[in-house]
Amino acid sequence: MNARVYGALDIGGTKIAGALVDREGRLVARAQHATPARGSAEELTAAVFHVLDELAAHPAWGGLTRLGIGSAGPVDTAAGTVSPVNIPAWRAFPLVDRVRAHPRVPAGIHTVLVGDAVAMAAAEHWAGAARGVDNALCMVVSTGVGGGLILGGRLHAGATGNAGHIGHITVDQNGPLCPCGARGCVERFAAGPAIVAHALEAGWTPPAGAAPTAAAAAGAARAGDPGARAAFDRAGKALAAAIAATAALVELDLVVIGGGVAESGETLFGPLRRHLADHAVLDFTRDLAVVPAALALDAGLIGAAAAAGTAGPPRTALLVETPSGVSSSRPATARSTGRGPRT
Repeated sequence: MNARVYGALDIGGTKIAGALVDREGRLVARAQHATPARGSAEELTAAVFHVLDELAAHPAWGGLTRLGIGSAGPVDTAAGTVSPVNIPAWRAFPLVDRVRAHPRVPAGIHTVLVGDAVAMAAAEHWAGAARGVDNALCMVVSTGVGGGLILGGRLHAGATGNAGHIGHITVDQNGPLCPCGARGCVERFAAGPAIVAHALEAGWTPPAGAAPTAAAAAGAARAGDPGARAAFDRAGKALAAAIAATAALVELDLVVIGGGVAESGETLFGPLRRHLADHAVLDFTRDLAVVPAALALDAGLIGAAAAAGTAGPPRTALLVETPSGVSSSRPATARSTGRGPRT
């Protein structure tokens, strides 16, 4: 008999990843396909099915019991639909129904949809940098910028699964127009494409034959290129403003940041922390710890699996099942009392 596994999909503007995850949170199998972000709805669905086909070919697929989907948002968890800002062809797209229709997905399988950053928050709270922390903001800084909130020891997803979507907080009322329709969103300053665009405008030139990517801009910033450094400073300032606003609203113990752009390390975290000291000036927001995600680029998959492993969560609070089967929510007597995770 096959061991019990959860299926997970992580859908973003750059890649569509999938995995089979065991009860301990370990990836048993992994598959990935580039996201045809400017393609048709059917081309995008075909890419998702390509990932599912690869997973279904793995022997562990026979033990599949539940399926979690983390997607770039906005999402509607109740309706099972997605409308990712950076995937134009999907608007109120019935992703859950389409995934369930895949011929290798078992009929009637329990399927859970969450925002990709909410999935990342679930993963980091279950087994990563936010483990044991009662109030945390977990962010994904990549092709887009998203976030998820841990409040009172529980993942707070909101009624539609979009709570904590920090990428669409306005930090400049006269800033650039965002695809979401607003102006000056964090995403227009701190997402990978925005960093690249600003670096190029500021005079950075990628190496001959190399693509202008956020990773290339980060390398140039580390080497002292002024245009690339200015782009990361601008990104850090926007992130700091949004983090400070969130901390003032809900009070936070910790901020965890993952995603492809966060892989640049101190190139991003350095200016972010410096600007945060200027923005988070209230007593209860000052000295807020900001740390890298512990689960790196697999957090979305682990979080989607964690969501899938939770039976019947309340609409406004997702309790993540731990390997022992006990909710990761802490009782009141185990609340964190300081900044950052406990040792």
